Amino acid sequence: MHEQMHLTTTWVGILSLIIFIVGYYFIATEDKYHINKAKPALLAGTGIFMLIGLYFSINGLDGHYLEEEVQKLIVEIAGIFFFLMVAMTYIEAMIDRGVFSALRYRLVSKGYTYKKLFWVTGLLAFFISPVADNLTTALILSTVLLTIDRENKQFLVPGAINIVVAANAGGAWSPFGDITTLMVWVDGKGDFTEFLFLFPAAFLGWFLTAFLLSRYVPEGEPPFNADEEKAEIQEGGKQIIGLFALTIALAVLSHQVLHLPAMWGMMFGLALLKIYVYYINQNSGPTQLNAFSWIAKIENDTLLFFFGILAAVGGLHFLGFLEYFTALYNEFGATAVNIGVGFLSAVVDNVPVMSAVLKADPNMGADAQSQWMLVTMTAGVGGSLISFGSAAGVGVMGKMHGIYTFASHMKYAWTVLLGYIVSIIIWYVQFELLHIGAHHLAK
Repeated sequence: MHEQMHLTTTWVGILSLIIFIVGYYFIATEDKYHINKAKPALLAGTGIFMLIGLYFSINGLDGHYLEEEVQKLIVEIAGIFFFLMVAMTYIEAMIDRGVFSALRYRLVSKGYTYKKLFWVTGLLAFFISPVADNLTTALILSTVLLTIDRENKQFLVPGAINIVVAANAGGAWSPFGDITTLMVWVDGKGDFTEFLFLFPAAFLGWFLTAFLLSRYVPEGEPPFNADEEKAEIQEGGKQIIGLFALTIALAVLSHQVLHLPAMWGMMFGLALLKIYVYYINQNSGPTQLNAFSWIAKIENDTLLFFFGILAAVGGLHFLGFLEYFTALYNEFGATAVNIGVGFLSAVVDNVPVMSAVLKADPNMGADAQSQWMLVTMTAGVGGSLISFGSAAGVGVMGKMHGIYTFASHMKYAWTVLLGYIVSIIIWYVQFELLHIGAHHLAK
């Protein structure tokens, strides 16, 4: 068993940190330089470990230790990578079968205004994400936004931010809603029911942000021609929706009961989709579907961005950088640092941040369970503060390319910050003053 290495002050540590900062600069300024965010992320993530390998080789260190750590990181990244790949494939399948066009027709033909559509999509995001997960939910509903009106940025930008915030907030109060929440639950830091007590803080924080954003949503209704042909779900569409729901259930079952990675259930669900496509093609006459064409249409740049950024943060963790902030718990106390984790997870992806907190297992004080609920909420909700701070945000950036960007998000980021502050206040009143929640259950 190797102890955490501390290479932060060596040439490899300093150079890796510089590469990470430069890479993140180009990710954040994607609009300015017109370079896809996946490119600097991938370069930074792979480059840092190439440097670490060089350092080990030059200094005659144990290369097997590096190999073991990288293999662990590959497993972590692969779990997320394949999970997202299957979710995106199902979404492309549902687009192809007209599922979202039918939903859009149903919403628009009812004469809903932009403001009403803003609230409907936000509420759907908040209540679907605890079951489906925040990324899948955000991808589905951002697709709906685009099918409602692809041109109106005054509607699309606040609508996209609303969906990201709602999906992340909804994911924070369910173990299945976010990868970070799942990590905390699996690690035994809270019972299933304890996460449900985060509902008031998550909901009211999102509601304030949505209320403030709704003031920027334009008046009027989206373009709708009364002569427009009614959009119907095409053959196989409803069955694919059912298969997608089954696939999410299989992912949960794999993790909970079968002790397999969640992505294993997702990949099994992809296999079921392919078998179903074969069945349709054999039995439906003229209808010919191609599951591989759906895979070809997914946002591969989003997947590669995740690979790069998780590899880069894994490299910094390997070098010892992520150990520094966990030492702050003894210095400033758990509440202050856990609130800070939310801001950190907005800049650095919340998955490795939460991973670092769990690995360090800091002293959370006398009310440890309440503090674990706080850091669960802040890591999930705090990721909404910046567009690429959460899986949901990155997914929507890929889906609404050139519309929902870092710059367009930052214009309204203050609304997210106010909602974040409200969530923390409600957590404090509920858990610390009234002792309703994890602290209460622990007694």
